[in-house]
Amino acid sequence: MPNIKSAIKRVKTNDARSAHNATIKSAMRTALKKAEAAVVNGEENAKELVSVAVKHLDKAAQKGLIHKNAANRHKARLMTKAN
Repeated sequence: MPNIKSAIKRVKTNDARSAHNATIKSAMRTALKKAEAAVVNGEENAKELVSVAVKHLDKAAQKGLIHKNAANRHKARLMTKAN
């Protein structure tokens, strides 16, 4: 456990940021899985779910949670399945 005030604050902010990043990453993965399942099953709301998944991917890449190329790769594969 750190004794210095700035180190204590850094531990707190790191914990808060990692928790926030985990929720964003989890939401991204959930949106991807829902979109892929909808595309495979041929549901009528598949286009909406794909657009939500793309939004989550772009946001995660913008925040630096995943690499930009990884987000583009996921989007390309999802679009290929959708079309």
